[in-house]
Amino acid sequence: MDRAVAEVPSFAGVVPASGASRRMGRAKATLPLQGRSFLERVTTSLRDGGCDPVFVVFDPTDATVAAEVARLAADGSIDPVENPEPGEGPITSLRLALPRVPDDRDGVAWLPLDYPLVDAEAVARLVEAAQRSNADLTLPLHEGKRGHPALFRRALFDELADPSLEGGARIVVHRHLERACLVPFEESGVVIDVDTPEAYAAVREEVTA
Repeated sequence: MDRAVAEVPSFAGVVPASGASRRMGRAKATLPLQGRSFLERVTTSLRDGGCDPVFVVFDPTDATVAAEVARLAADGSIDPVENPEPGEGPITSLRLALPRVPDDRDGVAWLPLDYPLVDAEAVARLVEAAQRSNADLTLPLHEGKRGHPALFRRALFDELADPSLEGGARIVVHRHLERACLVPFEESGVVIDVDTPEAYAAVREEVTA
């Protein structure tokens, strides 16, 4: 789809791809779904939804994931960022990406690999809502459940980068939830978390049907 937001991007995208995927048992970045890997799906949704640049933070020692990152980076559609200490959790990926966000971007859209059904239209809608509301935090909401991507404005960067922060980005979300812009979605893709083999099998069956 064509970009559905302003021609000048206001948000960068960040995809954490350096996790061990212990619950899934294999790298989520390279899982196929409708002919595309999870990593390709989420990065394309961010990019086509109006986010630029799109940072993918990965573990360079994971050869399989590194190869997929290199493939997607070959045409310049993503910006790879190496995470030398992936064992400390997803927040390390966000902290590595934040200093690289261009100064003229208002914030970042954080989209984990677990949400491969998020499409570009959903991203564009959230970016537009964030631009209109000027809220520091923008989240999708489906049937009362919060989902992804989460859009953090630059005002929250210091909190996210705080090394003493325990609990990761979700703690920052809870701190600012009362003043967040919550965008209702009828589509369930923004809340479908594919983190286990069973969830993966269910999603594959659903999209095939």
